[in-house]
Amino acid sequence: MAGDKKSDGGKKPLSGITLIATENTEKNNRATAKQNDSGDFQIAAESLTDKNSHNENSTAAGQTQDAGNNGKGAQQTISPGLAVDTDKLDSKQKKKKIKRATIPLSHDDLSRLNTNKGLISLLRNREIKLKDVLDELKYEDELVRLQIELVKLQRWVAENGKRIAIIFEGRDAAGKGGTIRRFTEHLNPRAMRVVALPKPTDAEKGQWYFQRYSVQLPNPGEIVFFDRSWYNRAVVEPVNGFCSKAEYQRFMQQVPEFEHMLYEDGLILIKFWFSIAKEEQAKRFESRKQNPLKQWKLSPIDEQAQSKWEQYTHYKEEMFSKTHTSYSPWILVKANNKLRARLESIRYVLNHIPYDDKVEGKLRLCPDPNIITRFHRNVIKID
Repeated sequence: MAGDKKSDGGKKPLSGITLIATENTEKNNRATAKQNDSGDFQIAAESLTDKNSHNENSTAAGQTQDAGNNGKGAQQTISPGLAVDTDKLDSKQKKKKIKRATIPLSHDDLSRLNTNKGLISLLRNREIKLKDVLDELKYEDELVRLQIELVKLQRWVAENGKRIAIIFEGRDAAGKGGTIRRFTEHLNPRAMRVVALPKPTDAEKGQWYFQRYSVQLPNPGEIVFFDRSWYNRAVVEPVNGFCSKAEYQRFMQQVPEFEHMLYEDGLILIKFWFSIAKEEQAKRFESRKQNPLKQWKLSPIDEQAQSKWEQYTHYKEEMFSKTHTSYSPWILVKANNKLRARLESIRYVLNHIPYDDKVEGKLRLCPDPNIITRFHRNVIKID
């Protein structure tokens, strides 16, 4: 196997797996493994033609196939419909459109790549599925293309002195922070900010409620992303007893007027609500508990989100009915699927704002109506 090459011939040691997935509409799939010139190990996933379906059927049944004594490497089953071939790509394969994505590997993983059996065992343990890989590749490709448009949008904002504020609201673990990261990943940090305010200080509690948010509004040429906003008082605070009934009612009366002043002053305000199902929220909370890199996201409020689900629903609906206006509408994002929610919310912003040099025809900017909807009373909600 190529993984047994010595490093003294100028080749680099194995440093990772590159997954190569061809776009093909045929029914059957195969993965081909080889080592590239840099010493990286590659797996090529391709679709077989109908004339090879007999071999694929035996592969899908979990059988090991022998390529014979013609010098070719052996094919072995990874999972139903997916096999490994140690040969180099043939001429037909080279003509196909190939996409690459790197699978991160640990040192233990790398040590297992020295043999065919080690590679196959690794892929089995990772339970890598071709469809999931292709979906991930498509998502990453689409995301990069949309982020290029976001860079164009930011340039237009800076050149024309525009002010854009984008609010991300939703239940806990709905994917607000992850979506904001995809928005801002390649933007110029000097012309954008992410605002995620902590709980108010004693001094701020004595101020006009909107005061601490007003100072965070964008300057000319700037985009500001609010990871939660003044709408804390519409849902989170009344549910958890952080404000009085009088304070809540005063806010609900003032917020349409506050946003109308922003609108009249030329500020572009976009309000997203990320919706997830109760079961999906519970699943994400459990994932956070198990992941030491995400445990910081858990809070006492999160722990009560499931038991207070109906209370959140009540105040959420009140918020929509009293703060959804023609000049400042609520945009609902169905976020059970994080990847689609990220892409479609970016599309909405790009489609909504008339920036210069907008791509035409080559990239879909109109958001999917199955994911992005403007609030109305009869809209079907998942939370």
